[in-house]
This record gives sequence, structure tokens and C-alpha cells, in this order.
Amino acid sequence: MRDRARFHPDGPVTRTCAAVGLAALLSCGGEEPPPVAPPGAPPVAPPAQQATPITGAAVPGMGAYDAVIPELMRKHGIPGGAVAVVRDGRLLYARGFGYADVEGRTPVQPDALFRIASVSKPITAAAVMTLVEAGRLALDDRVAPFVAHLAPAPGAAVDPRWEQVTVRHLLTHTGGWDRDRPNGGFDPMFRPAIAAAAVNAPAPASAETVIRYMKGMPLDFAPGERYAYSNFGYAILGRVIERASGMPYEEYVRARVLQPVGAVRTRQGRTRIGDALADEVRYYFPGMALNAPLVPSVFAADGAAPVNYGGFHVEAMDAHGGWVSSAVDLLRFVAGVDGRAGRPDILGAATVAAMTGTGPAVCAGGACYYAAGWLVRPTQGDASWWHGGSLPGTTALLVRSYHGFAWVALFNARSAGGAFDGELDAALWSALAQTTSFPTHDLFSTFR
Repeated sequence: MRDRARFHPDGPVTRTCAAVGLAALLSCGGEEPPPVAPPGAPPVAPPAQQATPITGAAVPGMGAYDAVIPELMRKHGIPGGAVAVVRDGRLLYARGFGYADVEGRTPVQPDALFRIASVSKPITAAAVMTLVEAGRLALDDRVAPFVAHLAPAPGAAVDPRWEQVTVRHLLTHTGGWDRDRPNGGFDPMFRPAIAAAAVNAPAPASAETVIRYMKGMPLDFAPGERYAYSNFGYAILGRVIERASGMPYEEYVRARVLQPVGAVRTRQGRTRIGDALADEVRYYFPGMALNAPLVPSVFAADGAAPVNYGGFHVEAMDAHGGWVSSAVDLLRFVAGVDGRAGRPDILGAATVAAMTGTGPAVCAGGACYYAAGWLVRPTQGDASWWHGGSLPGTTALLVRSYHGFAWVALFNARSAGGAFDGELDAALWSALAQTTSFPTHDLFSTFR
């Protein structure tokens, strides 16, 4: 059985839980619903009767993954994906499914790079914890001094509750901002033109510009009062990391978190298709050509752009949703912060406990909670940790299970209404349950 925490692709709307396991795909979505496909849009997914290409070595005993993932992708019109599984620190399984480039019929490789959306948040949280462990930051430090240099618009009144916001509040989504507040809630990270205009800064707004804009807005509730998922809070954490470390956010995270665990190919993503990383997949709406639907680009000079390549400003999303990674690299990251002996951890046991030990309840009955960058469910003397991510063109899921496994699934589309998310979680737990034997090999060394 699995936890069920049902979330809208653009943010949490309801929460329910079952007895054991997990399935909460917190997102990194926009303030507005994604555009819908116009009638008659040309399909680009492979024909249903055509077999889904699978790359990477088949693993005896783990064939259930090879069956359930292509079936799920065909059902939801997802062009491509990659899935990898670790047990006790060893990479057992890593395969690519479908197409990284539908038009060119280029198959997804097991270590292909994808936007990971809100799966970026555990990475940011781990970076914060390295600074805590080094004594350069404390979880109950006030955030205001770290962003004091970011002035609001002239004449704007700053809510005095800003002075109460702590690092812990931002990590646990209790800082005071609620994008889902009725009658006026919004996610400022998806208002790049409005934010820039409000403070007379260049558009599209950088993360710093968005903070300046939000300093002129009242908080939605007192810090620490309750949980409300906030991309903006993690954008602030990126600036806290910079001020506490004296290094740019991406540089610090790569040097202190990603490179030490071997995740050397993980980079910050870019908005425009021409700026994509080498080996990065292309992003799609299911059943639609690459260039549809078109929306006004966040870069005004570009005019109209595909929503996947101009509908949101990836560069400003750095700490809450801007990373590009592979399933293999993300499992290297997980294995380096999971508190287990399989691979060396970059955090001490006490720091791992502080990162995952407590947080506001997000499941019915308090069965799971949002800790520092992770959803956590205590189970059988251990705990499962997880995070999901979703953007137009992206679905991502990272799980560290209570019984020694971890897995990552990345895809280059998301389904309308988020139905794919819950079915993906169920399919991955089912494939694990159907596995008849586990190999003793470790595939990490075979991938970059």
C-alpha cells in the first residue's frame, strides 16, 4: 500500500494518505493553469502500435520496470523518460524509455539530462544543511539580514512579519506566503514581467528582483503559523546560501553538494531551447508538436515561444526548480545524503536527522510531514523520503524508501490534470514488488 497525497500539477489542492508508502508530487508549477492543446494539434508521440525503444542493459529479475513504464507512457502520451533504482548504495537498474527528441527519433539514454523542477528543493536543502553543519548558518537564523540589500520599490511598505521569517520556515514552507490563498493567491516566481515592472528592474525578473517585489507585498499569514507550499521561500534560500557562503548559488551547490557525491553533470537549466545543455532532452506537451502551444515569451524580444521554452523563467527558478540532472546523478545525490552506509554521506548523522526529523504535517492524521526539503513518512523504524516536480514539459519523482531502496523517474512531458503523477508512483512501487531477484552489481561506474 502507498501514501496518497493528491496534488494538482501546479500545486497541492487536497491531501489524503493510506497506510504505508508514499505518493506526493509537490510541484514547481506556474501561477496559471498550463495552456491546453488547440483542436487538431499534430501528434508527435510514437504511434501506439510502435514499440517504445528502451536503452541501457536489461537487468534479469527486474523486467517489471521494462513493462510498466512504457505502458504508462503510452497511456499518457509521454514521449520519453528515464528510470533508475538503487539498493544499499548500489545502482541496480538504469534504463531510458522512448524519445529524447521526437522529431529526430533520438532515444532517451539512461543518463539523459532532464529539467527536474521541484526535485531541486532537496538539493537546495542539502546545501543549507552543509552550511549549518559548518557553523555558518543556523536553522533559526532570521532571513531578513541575508536579503537586506534587496530593497523594495520606493515608497513600498515592508510587512514587519518579514523580520520573523527564519531559515527553518523557508525549508518547511511555513514562511508566510500562500500561492493558493483564495481570492488573490499567486506564485510570484511565475510573474517575471509584473515583478520587474514593480521595482523598475530589467525583465524577466531575476530571483533577486522577485524578492524586491515581494517585499512590497503583505505576507499571507504569520511565519510558522501553518504550511503552504512556496517556491518563493526556496528562492530566498538560494540568496541565503549565497550570502552565508560568499559564493554564487550554483557554484556553491556544485562544489559542496553535487561534486562530492559524484553528480558532476547536474547543472542549472536555461529557458530557451537554444541554450539547452548537451545531452538534455527536449520538452513536450503530450500529443503536440514541439512548437505548440505558443505563449508570450518571458523574454519580450523573442515574441511568442513554446510554453516549455519561454512560458516561465528557468534562470530565476534556480533554488526551487532550476536544476537539470539525470536519474543516475540524482541517485548519486540521494546516496550521499541518505544517512546510510552504502556510499559515503556528505552530512553527519545529526545533520541528516535535523534535515528529515520533523516538520509540518501534510498528510491526513499527521502520517507524513514536510521536513527540510523532503516529504517524510516514518515507517518500520526508518522513514521514506520523497519529492516530486512538475512543469509544462517535465515530470520528476525522487524516492528514498524506508527499506533500503531509492529510485528516480524523469520524463519530458506531464499529463493534463496530473493523473500521470499518481499512476507513476503506483507503477514504481508495483514494479519493485514484482521484482523476482536483485542483482549484486553496481552500475554507477558505467555512467558519467
